[in-house]
Amino acid sequence: MAKRKRDANAATTENRLKEGRGQGKGAHYNPWLHIQDVPSQGLSSRIKGWKTGRTHHLLSELETSFFYVLEWSPVVLDIREQFPLLPLEETLAIAEQCGFAHPSNPRTKEPIVMTTDFRVTVQQKANAVEQARAIKCVKDLQSQRTLEKLEIERCYWQRRDIDWGIVTERDIPSHVVRNIKWLHPFLHITDLASLAPSDVSRISAVMTPIVSQSQDALADIATTCDERLGLAPGVSLSVARYLLANRFWRVDMNQPIHPNQRLVLLATMPVDTAQVSGGLA
Repeated sequence: MAKRKRDANAATTENRLKEGRGQGKGAHYNPWLHIQDVPSQGLSSRIKGWKTGRTHHLLSELETSFFYVLEWSPVVLDIREQFPLLPLEETLAIAEQCGFAHPSNPRTKEPIVMTTDFRVTVQQKANAVEQARAIKCVKDLQSQRTLEKLEIERCYWQRRDIDWGIVTERDIPSHVVRNIKWLHPFLHITDLASLAPSDVSRISAVMTPIVSQSQDALADIATTCDERLGLAPGVSLSVARYLLANRFWRVDMNQPIHPNQRLVLLATMPVDTAQVSGGLA
C-alpha cells in the first residue's frame, strides 16, 4: 500500500512536469498549482493578467490583493504564481539540514513539491532582476511550523542569489487594491463593448475637462456624457475606468475611488486613437 501511495505522489509530479507546470515565462508560464488542485475555501481566484495576458491562479484573498499591486506597478515585468521549488531533492536536503520536517501529503505522508507564492521579474535601472515573495497573514507567522516552511523557502532562494521576502496584509495598501480591482476589467478597448478607438477618444474629449473642473460625482458626469453623446447608460463610466487603468487619467491611488464622489485628477494625457489599442500597462 505504501508503495502505491509513493507511486501516486511521483505520478502527480511527473504529470505536472509533462504539462509544463512551473515552466515558461509571461504568457507561457504554467503555475505548478491550479486552483482546482487545492481544496477551495471560497477565496481562490482566476484572473486574466494585464502584464502576461494569461489566467493567473491565486489561492487566497491575500494573494489576489498582492497580485493587483504587482499588476499596477510599472517596474514589474512578469508575475509567476505558485512557483515550484524544484528539484524536490534540494528542499528535502535543506529541510534535513535545518532539522525540519519537509512538507508532505497529509494522506500519503510522502514529501510534496513546495511552492513560492510569487516569483516576480522587476526592472531595476538597466537590469531585470528576479524576486521571490511568500504571502502570509500576520497571525500565521505565529506558527512555528509556518516559520519552518518559510525558512526552507528562504534557503532555497538564497542558494540562487534571488531576493526573497515575506509579504503580509500590513504591506498591502487596501485602498490601492480596491481601486485596481475596480479598474482591472477595463484595460483593453475590447473590454468596452463595441466601442472603436475614435469613440473612446470622443468620449474622453467630452468627459476629461468636466471631470477636471467639476465638483460633481464621477458617475453623474458619466451619465451626463452618455446623454449628451447618445450612448447607452454606463458606457462613459466604463470609458472612465479604461482611462484610469491606462493612466490617461492620473489620480492618487492611495485615495479611494468612489464613482458617487468627485474624482480628483492629478494629470491627464490626450487620448490619441493610435494609442487606444490593447492597453498601456
